[in-house]
Amino acid sequence: MNPIEPSSPVATDVLLDARTLIERYGIRAKKSWSQNFLVDDRAYRAIVAACQLNPGDVAIEIGAGLGTLTSHLLATGAEVIAIERERDMCAVLQAELCSHPRLTLHEADALSIELPALLMGRSLPRKPVVVGNLPYQIASPLIFHCLAQRALLRSLVIMVQREMADRLLASVGSDAYSALSAQVQMLARVELVCHVGRRAFVPAPNVDSTVVRLTPFVESRVPVRDLSKYQAVVRAGFSQRRKMLRNALLSQLGEQALPALQASGIDLSRRAETLSVSEFAQLADALTAQSPPPSARGR
Repeated sequence: MNPIEPSSPVATDVLLDARTLIERYGIRAKKSWSQNFLVDDRAYRAIVAACQLNPGDVAIEIGAGLGTLTSHLLATGAEVIAIERERDMCAVLQAELCSHPRLTLHEADALSIELPALLMGRSLPRKPVVVGNLPYQIASPLIFHCLAQRALLRSLVIMVQREMADRLLASVGSDAYSALSAQVQMLARVELVCHVGRRAFVPAPNVDSTVVRLTPFVESRVPVRDLSKYQAVVRAGFSQRRKMLRNALLSQLGEQALPALQASGIDLSRRAETLSVSEFAQLADALTAQSPPPSARGR
């Protein structure tokens, strides 16, 4: 899979440099917050290019940190809503950028942000883009939190650990193909933007990173009757990855699900990593058809 090619560099008159800010404010990266500051200009340019921002667009930056990426986003002419929960980082952002007319800073946990409230009162020419370097321990919840609100988003451009990116991008049947792959790929098209080595950060982390772009589907990649049932089937299928689907699914869904699973037309002797998104949807639809309508339950 080829990376997304960066466009020409953004304007350089307002760009911040992480090394300069670290020295200026006496910043020490906090391991408990997974703080590693990006210093590679090529990575910045690739991230900004993948956002495809025009003047007047809105970028929602998760984990704005020192404001270095923030400044690159502002240089496109877009408005930036920066989300940062660490107080020391907010102080730097306040000092360096909060006089900027196109920046709004929220000291908040990104997992608590609801887009309708965040965007209230704004007249947007296009749907906003979510962008940011996601700490590993909250990357998956943040991705699903954003995709749950995908109708309001144009794309997500996110940096994650290389291992997680491999799973987001994985093809059916590959070693990296997982429940995360099948769930996210049902909700969004996933593209590789660029790989970012550990030396692109100060201090250097112990892992490499990758930037990916997620472009949400209007509803889902393939039609499915009940998206929550689809997600449950995917998780159940991968709960015992090396076992046959029959055993993995029934251990999670119960023996009562067997008739519907058999009616789906899927060979239950296969393993979860061999099933496409469409086939998982086929299983989910069979289970949904078996379930009684809400009005009939409890009678």
